[in-house]
Amino acid sequence: MSHVVAGRELTGLFAGPSRLAAYVELARIRFWTTLTYRIDYLCGTGVLLLQIFLFRVVWSSVYADRAAVEGAGGVGSVGLSVQLAYVTLAALHFWVFNPGPSELARRVYEGKIAIDLARPAGVVQQAIAGQVGVTAAMLPFAALALLFATVVGGMAPPTSIGAFVGYVVAVCMAYVVTLLLSTLVGMMAFWILEVSGPMLIYRTVAQVMSGAIAPLWFMPDWLRQLAHVLPFQATTYTPIAIYLGKLTGEDLWLALATQGLWVLVLCVLLRLVWMRALRRVVIQGG
Repeated sequence: MSHVVAGRELTGLFAGPSRLAAYVELARIRFWTTLTYRIDYLCGTGVLLLQIFLFRVVWSSVYADRAAVEGAGGVGSVGLSVQLAYVTLAALHFWVFNPGPSELARRVYEGKIAIDLARPAGVVQQAIAGQVGVTAAMLPFAALALLFATVVGGMAPPTSIGAFVGYVVAVCMAYVVTLLLSTLVGMMAFWILEVSGPMLIYRTVAQVMSGAIAPLWFMPDWLRQLAHVLPFQATTYTPIAIYLGKLTGEDLWLALATQGLWVLVLCVLLRLVWMRALRRVVIQGG
């Protein structure tokens, strides 16, 4: 039986739409499960709203001091409203895209991965579908934070309709890249069981190299060049830079193509790691 399960998982990691209904149902279950604990997310939203307000206070002070010294209205070529929009969207992206520990890692740690392997749906797809359900449940809270940021935070609107459309496309691909990266980190549980440490390292590196803490245009050249060759910038910097009109024309299309390339690379890497991870699974009695 174990050989049959392993064969199915190896050949069906990225299967077609035949089991789409099952994955949609898994996402729906996780959606309603998440809303059962909506007080937690309301508290998280409150913290996010406070963070957005503090962004307004701190950056307004920074720009006021800089203007007083230099007689200019902005830091370099970046105005206050642009900077506020960037840090607000970056905080929203990171909060929505990274809601908590890896579900796949938790199932491995608790020994429930054997049950998942016995199901007709792929294990990785189950984990990803569940994460999509969690994200969908967080979207109303994110919309509330975005409204607050627009009214109170002083966030700039998109520079054009084209920039907004490009931003929507880039956000979708950014979410896929984030899902693949977090799933890869979660797979480390097959080797070390407890992934809290690696997940913390991943989140810290991702925050810095994606531009979630500070825009890439404020980073030193060597760090900015390093960020551009890693996948993290595709999760945060790219969509927000498109939204703010920092990436236009050929640069915009190149940025979208880079995101698509990272999706392909991470899918291949995920499959290779999963093939190795399956060989680590030991099911007593199976």
